[in-house]
Amino acid sequence: MTEETKDIYTIAFYNLENLFDTIDDPDTADDDFTPEGKKKWTLRRYKKKVKRLARAIATIGEENTKHPPVILGIAEVENYEVVYDLIQSKYIKDFNYGIVHYDSPDERGIEVAFLYRKKYFELIESKVYPLHFVDNNGKKDFTRDILCVKGNLNGELIYFIVNHWSSRRSGTKKSEYKRIKAANLAQEIITEIKEETPKAKIIIMGDFNDNPINKSIKQVLVSNQFYNPMESLYDKGMGTAIHQGEWFLFDQIIFSKNFFKDNTHTFRHANIYNQHFLKDKFNKNEENPYRTYIGKWYKGGISDHFPVYITLDYNKKE
Repeated sequence: MTEETKDIYTIAFYNLENLFDTIDDPDTADDDFTPEGKKKWTLRRYKKKVKRLARAIATIGEENTKHPPVILGIAEVENYEVVYDLIQSKYIKDFNYGIVHYDSPDERGIEVAFLYRKKYFELIESKVYPLHFVDNNGKKDFTRDILCVKGNLNGELIYFIVNHWSSRRSGTKKSEYKRIKAANLAQEIITEIKEETPKAKIIIMGDFNDNPINKSIKQVLVSNQFYNPMESLYDKGMGTAIHQGEWFLFDQIIFSKNFFKDNTHTFRHANIYNQHFLKDKFNKNEENPYRTYIGKWYKGGISDHFPVYITLDYNKKE
């Protein structure tokens, strides 16, 4: 490894497509992901998915840094135990990842989590911010919490905000207000951070279920103090997930513009990690993500999303 590669670090985000264990949780709607459930989710299938996900994580950004991400936000995990199984996989166990995870009130029992390599990142504190909506009957509808993590990356204070906003399942327009509410909550978190640290360096990541040009992202979340490198990728027709032949770039990493300044960590590069082994070679369109399921049909793939990542130059202070 050259001296230069030691000084470049990868920050990534990955939607893991329903990383459930095989055990029925009576408090969540996880019945499909059991051996007797609709998806026939077995321990063998679970272990195969964990192994393949860990292999993918180990190589995100590798062409730039020669080592795995120092920070990884993840979505669609059922609980702490599945995240622990993931970091114990042989592909990433030696990199000594730490976990930040909270149980969420999401009815399906899926959550976000934050992984960090302890060698480079010192965790200071973390907090979750609940997000819920009220339906026409006055009943609360809960979705994934937003996770905020504060810590030192190579000694520099950085805040991370991890999101998984409401899906478009009920219709893009009909569900848009939910994502706008999530964007407003993220802005409240940013305000809270800046009250504590006025010149804070902040990285926002997640599966937003909206593209970079949609209102929730471009008009609400991304103020003039932030930069979204994923917008230029989207303009090129790139995406992280595909539906009915249309690419969507829902997975994004957005950061405060002080990452452009010449200080400890500066922005270098952003991309979608869509290497060949993450693609569905059995599909007529071999560019599609190699997903685990299509409906109830088991395909045996990794995830229906590609990961995204940015790289940062680390300018050591002698």
